Amino acid sequence: MQRAFQQVDVFTSTPYKGNPVAVVLDADELTDEQMQAFARWTNLSETTFVLPPSNRHADYRLRIFTPTGELPFAGHPTLGSAHAWLRNGGEHSDYIVQECGAGLVRIKQYADRLAFAAPPLSRSGLLDEALVAQIAGGLGIERRDVIGHQWVDNGPGWAAVMLGSAQRVLDIVPDFAAMGDLAIGVIGPYAGMDDNSRDVDFEVRAFAPAHGVPEDPVTGSLNAGLAQWLRSEGLANSSYVAAQGTAIGRTGRIHIEDDGADIWVGGYCTTRIEGSVDI
Repeated sequence: MQRAFQQVDVFTSTPYKGNPVAVVLDADELTDEQMQAFARWTNLSETTFVLPPSNRHADYRLRIFTPTGELPFAGHPTLGSAHAWLRNGGEHSDYIVQECGAGLVRIKQYADRLAFAAPPLSRSGLLDEALVAQIAGGLGIERRDVIGHQWVDNGPGWAAVMLGSAQRVLDIVPDFAAMGDLAIGVIGPYAGMDDNSRDVDFEVRAFAPAHGVPEDPVTGSLNAGLAQWLRSEGLANSSYVAAQGTAIGRTGRIHIEDDGADIWVGGYCTTRIEGSVDI
């Protein structure tokens, strides 16, 4: 059956420099097996399927698949799917409300970007020392290079560490085998660095080899969790921009806004491929 399809570039205003998500619209009657098979075939970090909502407060229901399994929530698929839904004729009131495995997620339009309200963390707090040591090994760094660490898990299982500088983050040479089944986020500040990247405040990298995503170009869920950690400990301003994907040739930009009630995670979205798929 032919179904409406878009491939959306998320978290960048530069063509093909963000993180693509494949969005299948009108995905009614597809089985779990069909969804997983198509996600495995696209071989993108995530492929999504837009369905009618089962919650009366939602505008649509979203299922999110990696090449190896389904996620309850993910950030760039949320924004990219909302963009595709709007482009396909979707209408909403004050907010777009997405239903997904993590519950209801609000999405707002502002200026020329979309942003989602960071969902509550399912796991937070400090990592144990054995885990920090494993992460350091997977990143090819010494334990002393880690200046902070937290669980920032909102579905994918993110364990996060902070390094002393953005350059230290960029210098990482990962050992994916040593990471095991971990989903690892790394962040470092640009403050005090003499370079031309002053449109951003932090550099972020994300590694999830067990999900079929060795390094994710730009990651909304991780940045949402990082923002909740940084803001709770006064490590970031209420408004900041993070870069991600630099190490693999992307120019992702994640815009964080803490309005006192919600932390909003936003970026640019552009449809790059549009048509139909036969599933």
